[in-house]
Order: sequence, then C-alpha cells, then structure tokens
Amino acid sequence: MKNPASRLAALVFGIFSSAVVSVCAQFNDLAPKPVLDVMQRVADWQLVHPSIATNRPATGWVQAVGDAGMMALAGISGDAKYRDAMLALGETNGWQLGKNKKSADDQCVGQAYAELYLLYRDPKMIAPIRAGFDDLLAHPPKDANLKFKGEGQSALWTWCDSLFMAPPAWLRLYSATGDERYLNYAVTNWWRTTDYLYDQDEHLFFRDSTYFKQKEANGKKVFWGRGNGWVMAGLVRVMQSLPMSHPDRPRFEQLFKDMAAKILSCQQPDGLWRASLLDPDDYPLKETSGSGFYTYALAWGVNQGLLDRAKFEPAVRKAWAALVGCVDADGKLTHVQPIGADPKHFKEDATEVYGTGAFLLAGSEVYRMAVLAPAYPITISVKNPSSFYRDGETVESKFSVSGSSNLIVMDCLSSRILDSQFYSSEVGLMPNKLLFQVDLAPNETKTFYVVDAKAFLAAVPPPIVKTFTRYVPERFDDFAWESDRIAHRIYGQALIKAEGTVSSGADVWIKKDRGLIVDTMYATKHYHEDNGAFMDDYRVGKSRGCGGLGIWDGKKLFVSSNWKNWKLITTGPIRSEFELTYDAWDAGNDRKVSEVKRFSIDAGSWLTKVTSTISSDDKSPLSIGVGLAERACPTNREEFIAHDQTEGWLTYWQPEDQPKGTTAVAILLPKGSVKEFTNDNPAMTDAVKHANVPQPTHEGYPPIRTQLAVTQFEVDQPFSYYFGACWDRSGDFTNHAQWEDYLKRFAARRDQPLQVTVGN
Repeated sequence: MKNPASRLAALVFGIFSSAVVSVCAQFNDLAPKPVLDVMQRVADWQLVHPSIATNRPATGWVQAVGDAGMMALAGISGDAKYRDAMLALGETNGWQLGKNKKSADDQCVGQAYAELYLLYRDPKMIAPIRAGFDDLLAHPPKDANLKFKGEGQSALWTWCDSLFMAPPAWLRLYSATGDERYLNYAVTNWWRTTDYLYDQDEHLFFRDSTYFKQKEANGKKVFWGRGNGWVMAGLVRVMQSLPMSHPDRPRFEQLFKDMAAKILSCQQPDGLWRASLLDPDDYPLKETSGSGFYTYALAWGVNQGLLDRAKFEPAVRKAWAALVGCVDADGKLTHVQPIGADPKHFKEDATEVYGTGAFLLAGSEVYRMAVLAPAYPITISVKNPSSFYRDGETVESKFSVSGSSNLIVMDCLSSRILDSQFYSSEVGLMPNKLLFQVDLAPNETKTFYVVDAKAFLAAVPPPIVKTFTRYVPERFDDFAWESDRIAHRIYGQALIKAEGTVSSGADVWIKKDRGLIVDTMYATKHYHEDNGAFMDDYRVGKSRGCGGLGIWDGKKLFVSSNWKNWKLITTGPIRSEFELTYDAWDAGNDRKVSEVKRFSIDAGSWLTKVTSTISSDDKSPLSIGVGLAERACPTNREEFIAHDQTEGWLTYWQPEDQPKGTTAVAILLPKGSVKEFTNDNPAMTDAVKHANVPQPTHEGYPPIRTQLAVTQFEVDQPFSYYFGACWDRSGDFTNHAQWEDYLKRFAARRDQPLQVTVGN
C-alpha cells in the first residue's frame, strides 16, 4: 500500500487515472458509478410517483424525509434535475413549514430549505423557518413533561422519531445564520429527550413513554426498528451541523458509537434489520426504511473514522447490497413499512417516499466510501481563528498540478461535493489556485477532501455560478463584472469617442435577488429603469465613482483616462477576475504615471478586491486618494458618511433622489494605511452643497465631489484595497448602520484570515 507521501503525490500530479479504474473494479457494485446509478433510478421513480399517503401535505414529515434524501443525491449527482426539483418544491411550498409549526414533524421540511439556502444564499428560503422558530423561542412550552400525548400534541420532542425531524432543522438553521439560539435549543432538547427515552442498558431508544413497560413475545423490551433508525440518522444529521468545537460533541459521538455497536448486533443474515430489533424472529418481513437509516449511519461512522472500518464496513456493504436487492427494475423501492401499519403484516411491494429518503441518504455515504477508498484524497483543514461566525467565506489554497487533472472538493461531514474553482492567476499557465467556500463557527476547524475528478467515474454536480465578468464590446468597451449580490462596470476608450466620457471610476448596478444580471442588462439596454429586480441608478461622470483612485497632491486629484487594454483571468463560479491597463497620465510636478489594475470579486460578496500597481520613472512614493462620489443633496434627504481610520473603511449612504431606494457605497483600505479622510473640494460648505440642487436625471443626482481615503503608495509595488455597494431594496441592508456593520465585519475577517493547512 502506498505511504501518505506517495498518496499525496499521486493525487497532486494526476498520475493514477488507470489505477483508479482498476482499483474501483474491485468494488463491483460499490464502485461510485453503480452506486450513483441506482440512487438516480430510485429518485427518478419517486419524482414521478408522489407519496401515496393520504392527508399528508408536501410540507409534512413524509415528504420532508424524502426531500432530505433527494438533497443528499443532489449533492453528488451530475444531473441538476434533483437540485432543481427541490428548488421547485420549495417555491411551491412558499418555503413554509408544516401547518403546526411547533410540531417536530412539521419542522422537518426546514432541513431541505436550509440546505438549499446554504447552496444559493437566498434569504427567502429560510425567512419562514426563522419566523416560526423565533416564535417558538419567544413562547416556549409551558408544560415540560415529556410523557407522550400523541404526535403533534406538544412542542417538545416526546417520541424518538422527532429526533430526526426537528434537531437537524434547528442546527441547519444555525449553520445558515450563525444564530446560537437555534444551536442551543437543539442541543438542550436533544439531551432532554435522550435522558428520558434512552435505555442505558440496551443502548437503544424507546419509541415513547407508552413503551417503557411493554415486552415482545420473547420477553424482551420493545425497541422499534425504524424508530431507532430515526435516531441514528438524526444523530448523523445533528453532528453534520454541530460545530466541531462544541463542548457536547464528544457526548454525541459516544452516544453514536454505543448505539452503532448495538445496531450492528441486530443486523440479520440477509443484511437488513427487522421492525423489532430484539425480537426479529417474530417480525420476519424485510424492512427497508429503517434499514436504510442504519446503513446511512454506519457508513457515515466508518467514513468519519468513528467506527472501526474492519468491523463495520462489511456490514455496510452487506446492507447496501440487500437494499439494492429491494429495488425493482423500474426504480421502485419495496419492502417499506407503511405509516402506522402492523409491522408484522404489510405487502412486499409496499413503498413510501420516506423509504426513498432513507435509501438515498444511505447511498450518499456508500458513494463516498466508494470514492474515497481508492482515491487517497488530500485533506484541507480550515480554521476560523476568530470569535465570530464566518459564513460563505472563500478558502484559497495553492496547488501545483501537471497534466489535465481537475480537482474536486468534498465536504468531510457529509458527502456533498462543494462548488470549487481551479484556475491560474496568470493567463496561459497551469492552474495553481483552488477555491471553495466554507461556513465556520467561532474557533472551529473543519476538514475537506480534495480528490482528482477521475476518482468519481461519474459526472459531479454542476456548479451554481455566482460570479461573472466579461468584456462588453457592444457597449463602447465596457468591462462588467458581478457577484450574486452586486454588479459593476468600468469604461473603455470607445466611450470617449462615442460620448466624450472620460472616466476611470467604477459604476454600480444594483439588484434585489441573487441572480446574475450583466448579460440581461446589456441585452435589454434598460439600464436606468427600475424593473423591480435590478437597475443602474448610480452616476459616475468624471468622479471617482465607486472606488476609483487618483494621485493626490494635497489639493488636487490627478486621474487616469479610460482603460486601454484588458485581460480576462477567470470567470465564475466562485471568483471572477480580470486586469485592466491604463496609459500614462500626468500626476503633477511634471511626473507621469501608468497603472495596471486587477479586479476580483467572490461569490456572496458586495465588495470587489482591487490590486493596483502604479509605475513611474520617478521611484519616490506617491500619495493616492481612493474615492467615493458624493452626490448633490437637498437638506430634506437622508445621507450618512462614516469612516474608521484605523480599520481603513469609508462608507457613504447616499440620499435617495427618486423613489428607487438608496444605494450605499464603500471602500476598505489595508488596516492602518489611511493617513486622512478628506475630499477633492474642501471649500464646498454644506450650505453650498445643499443650495441649487439640480433635478435628478434618470440616473439620479449628479456627483459634486469625491470623498477620499488618502494613503501612501510605493511605485511598482502592488497595493490592494476593496470597494463595493449595496441597495436597501434588496432587503439585506435597510439602513446605514447595517451597512456599516457589514464593513466592520469584513474588516475583521481581513484582520483574522482563515488558517488553511493542506495535509494528506
């Protein structure tokens, strides 16, 4: 067997393509492609055969468990239809929980919503969940008794199934928001229910309090097969979202290991489990829903290193083979115990969507087992050194890869393949930067796998593209770029000839949703009309616009003309990056300077990173001013200018000129680099500013001067800073204080970068 060093080399240099095929062949039906094929066949059947349960809404637990499995498949399948199906379901449901929002059963659907949010970061996907859970936190149950009164009769988790339904939804909402109230509620109530229903001797859960004294025909205690399957799968899904640094994590892991050992002893010779765990002879029917949950949990435990591989992997393989044996040729999963039916008597061809959900969850971990076994993955550990939650933050790691290898990133806690981007920072060179995004609790460290795409032997999920950039020759040499939050453009030489506009300032395009808009804007040419989703309501003119710079002599700002040449570095899905070159211009005192400026924007960001390199024959330092255009403003219009010299940020909450909402802009320079904040027309008093304000045009009030952050600049040395904007009608920032808080948190992230360690 290869040692760790040679494993690392094999992956990084992509030299094992034929070896992967031969090793995977030894896995037979546990090779990645056969596993994925049967999962997709089962999912395809289920998508065209809705639940047969009567009076069970699409927001109820029956469908929600199927959704959990479908989301697991969407995380590994190369076919986007499963992800699209879940999006369509969420839209149809209006992202609502079930009717009884306090019931665990009706909270289960929130798991899929939160997972979709973590993919798309669209607030509407979790707004109703937050409202429902916040209401429950504000009005906790008055009766703390866990005695079972019937499902849905209490907001407490009084039956073991509820540990699958509710806690993972609460914890996924924590992952989506960083709000520790959801985390604390889930953990506290998990242990309250566990202390009540868990049998310390048998390491199993009673279904509810009505089973405490019941006995099976053989005299043993009654422990429901699928009920403990709910708990085992719930444990997995809790630990997937529980921070690695949480003090209760060892306790959860120990409970999982204790239960796993017991469950292993209950597996039957055919590989499945029966409806009664301790009296299987009296319940002879195969049962695939509980068996699916056990297969999922045991496979996850092996993949996490929590369970001994030599002991548990054979059981997983045997169970998976038995589950696949219960799939009809058309993809129907059979032997699913119906809701509330006699577990001793049900039809062999019985099925239900929650059984499919369990099967797909199991398949997702078996798939990961098949992928990782022969792949010798590289591990990347990412640590959040700060005391605050980091959401959707980009990890950048350097790799040197020869050949045409394509690297794939897989989440360590689930089987989900993460959107990633592998590119070179220089055109024409081999890729050397790997990007992906993470969510991390305070002081948390997470591990991710990096695997050569050849190991999958199947297509991987298409990325969700959240950034874009391109040269726009059809609009006078614009260069445009965007993230899923904001868009910009900057002007080329052709605009001078066409309109006489000389400006190297950046324009702002605002939008309400997370879609990409640049191509639509240019296609429709309706730049300045508020169509309800996006528009251009920002005037640049000859100002610095949003984040332009110039040479500052203390009295005058010397600025470049429009950009001359462009170079596209990369476009999406996570980062878009390009470079512009500016001809030499007069910087005062008979000095000429020229500039090369690189722009990059990441998914989820309102800020663009700019790296400027200014060249000059005179090598003495320069003072530069990075600016924000200040607009004319009537005295009755609200505006706010705020800054922090130490942290290096300046923000301007512009006055609303027409009923189109407010655009805010900001710049962020390196910490400690700002020498002063000023403007390029200090003689303009407030009285002058507010007098004779012209009527706004279709683009609003004109700029009248530029607010500047002044810093010193070394010639021929790259200097990096950020600029960006937001729109109060997007719903993300509705007042200036929220926008300023975003700048403060962005600066804190800059000051405490993620710590990335590449291992093997």
